[in-house]
Amino acid sequence: MKESGAVLLVACYELGHQPLAVAWPAAFLERLGYRPETMDVSVEPFDAEKVKRARLIALSVPMHTALRLGVEVAARVREVNPAGHICFFGLYAILNADYLLAHGADSVIGGEAEVPLGDLAQALASDGAASVPGVSRAPMRAQPYLAKLPFPVPSRGSLPPLRKYAHLERDGRLELAGYVEASRGCRHHCRHCPIPPVYGGRFFVVPREICLADIRQLIDAGATHITFGDPDFLNGPGHALAIVRTMHTEFPWLSFDVTVKIEHLLRHRRFLPELAALGCAFIVSAVESLSDTVLAHLDKGHTRADVLEAVGLARAAGIALRPTWVPFTPWTTLDDYREILDFVDGEALVDHIDPVQYSIRLLVPPGSLLLASPAMRPFLGELVERDLYHRWTHPDPRMDGLQEAVSAAVAGAAEREEDPALTLDRVRGLADAAAGEPPHPAVAARLGPGRRRPPRLTEPWFC
Repeated sequence: MKESGAVLLVACYELGHQPLAVAWPAAFLERLGYRPETMDVSVEPFDAEKVKRARLIALSVPMHTALRLGVEVAARVREVNPAGHICFFGLYAILNADYLLAHGADSVIGGEAEVPLGDLAQALASDGAASVPGVSRAPMRAQPYLAKLPFPVPSRGSLPPLRKYAHLERDGRLELAGYVEASRGCRHHCRHCPIPPVYGGRFFVVPREICLADIRQLIDAGATHITFGDPDFLNGPGHALAIVRTMHTEFPWLSFDVTVKIEHLLRHRRFLPELAALGCAFIVSAVESLSDTVLAHLDKGHTRADVLEAVGLARAAGIALRPTWVPFTPWTTLDDYREILDFVDGEALVDHIDPVQYSIRLLVPPGSLLLASPAMRPFLGELVERDLYHRWTHPDPRMDGLQEAVSAAVAGAAEREEDPALTLDRVRGLADAAAGEPPHPAVAARLGPGRRRPPRLTEPWFC
């Protein structure tokens, strides 16, 4: 067994879940004989002693929020351990490789990162100068590592307990929730998504028994609900369904949630009643917009009519559909935005949506497929290097002003733990005022505070 502390794996933020993106590299490293230490700065303090002991400090940045936090953490790491090798890995590492390598990172890894990360640890333990496939050490040369991996069961023993992370809120109770993946990557090419520039339409399944073993250890840790974090659970429907069927046979009381594209909800509609019977509490789907113009520019693969049909299919199956939105894009009109709010009210989805969704602005990071889109170019500004995104401006100044006002309103509502119906009324009021229209009747007054709400995770969705 190699020395403890030679490798430190740092989770920055993983949507409020116990960080699988650290648990998996830990398992790969343990198989190589390492005893990696872990640190999750989203729920525990920065541990300078762990940093000092490490030869390799690897920061997991699977999303934009994690990346921005990771840049700050890396600066602290460099102060504490100037000789340590800082590696960023994850989706947003490879997209922002040039910036990271020019601002203190020693290497970046994208794609299926675990094998290159282990190879890097071994190279550093020898002369440290060896070239490692999948590990980029110079700007303009970063390429993702895309190969099928020999997955072990994720190693969660050194991570903070599940009670530190997002819970399932159901019928007024809070329950421990675990987070697993049955597949990684995605076969689709939505232009605003960070996955296509890295995976290029490829996805990799996690062996069924590995996924089930991870679920069992989460149940042993107290989980009564499992989130499948696959970008799309039905990319490989046969594989995914085999896992939840076995899971239900072993643990018939266990509930779960999945993420599925609208087009897959329609294509695989025959599976929805079975998913409900197997314990699916809700399905997250990236609806993004009801404007067919916006949906076409994002290459979402569905239409407004498809969204309406999918909502009906999920409701008929007894599964709560939780749409996510990107309501502020260069092509979204004020009428489009107000239609989203009307749709949420009219389809009785007020409690299915975290109000932060009403404020999301299209993010255009380096490497985004949107940078090559002719439809995006008229609105695109410079790269805001420190904030790691490209600025864009809406052709209707009211929309940029509305986005700022809605962001402030939903942030304040979240701090107050406000009823989502009341928050919808606030947001609707802002949109009505921007349009110069009279306010809608209050949704909160109609629904009342004592209504039964669908299951949800306690961590709002952030990009």
